[in-house]
Amino acid sequence: MKKTLLATLAFAGILAATASAQMLINGAGATFPYPIYSKWFNTYAKVDPSVRFNYQSIGSGGGQKQILAETVDFGASDGPMSDANLARAPRTLWHIPTVAGAVVVSYNLPGDPKLKLDGATLAGIYLGHVTKWNDPAIAAQNPEVSLPDQDIVVVHRSDGSGTSYIFTDYLSSVSPEWKEKVGKNTSVSWPAGLGGKGNEGVSGQVKQVPGAIGYIELAYAMQNKLPFADMKNSSGNYVTPSIASVTAALATATIPDDFRFSMVNPPGADAYPIAGTTWLLVYQQQKDAGKGKKLVEFLRWAFTDGEKMAADLLYAPLPPNVQERVLQRISEIKY
Repeated sequence: MKKTLLATLAFAGILAATASAQMLINGAGATFPYPIYSKWFNTYAKVDPSVRFNYQSIGSGGGQKQILAETVDFGASDGPMSDANLARAPRTLWHIPTVAGAVVVSYNLPGDPKLKLDGATLAGIYLGHVTKWNDPAIAAQNPEVSLPDQDIVVVHRSDGSGTSYIFTDYLSSVSPEWKEKVGKNTSVSWPAGLGGKGNEGVSGQVKQVPGAIGYIELAYAMQNKLPFADMKNSSGNYVTPSIASVTAALATATIPDDFRFSMVNPPGADAYPIAGTTWLLVYQQQKDAGKGKKLVEFLRWAFTDGEKMAADLLYAPLPPNVQERVLQRISEIKY
């Protein structure tokens, strides 16, 4: 009995020593890529058990604020930081694109019909001009659907959100009125609707509220079994959001050296129009040499083995030539 107790205590001591030796790297930001980042962090714990990632899915606005304040080791955002925000950074802060995804327009209607929408109608809904589901603007695009005489309940994000940035960037590209009155940002003054926190919050509101419409990342719509619309693209085709249609949009993007770019409303017959990339926000010069080394090792893994996991979680991986550019940038991180 005594030997067993001593062995148990010795094993507990080994576990405690291992846990205390494990390095913790903290990150915060976007909810848009949370499903794939969770997968990456959980998988990487087996690749390198000496490090653990703690990621708080609080929205892109929060991620930008926390990395600027250096309360986290990396931030995450689906909207590129503005020049003004970048100028506030204490050192050079880099955008590292990871994957691309679709922002889908989801809704709660009887029978879960498959709807088609164009940008002008979607802008009209979010501006508060189109208020009924059987409005002629919606009915004209969906002649085969029996649309109810039901109020549209607009749902939007209540927090600073990169998903909102992609969505408002798109609306600004298709609606001069939206561009002038509301514009694009991670947070805007919404003309109408209810707020939900995170992609999770908007998904929950749409699922629970009859007549609701909301914008969420594709994976959240699939997980919650929510229907979503085919969107009319710049070529005049109604396109279903998918890995293939996001990849088609990404293929048209012009990606500058700082990796800040937009891919909404792109050319191309098969391109889905409301798509965007998501970035990790990382300082070029790491303050903590140990953490910096581990972060760089993780990033190298993410852009080789990690990218292979993207499609299973409904994200589009970066094209090989962009992955090579990102790996080169990662090699320039100093610690």
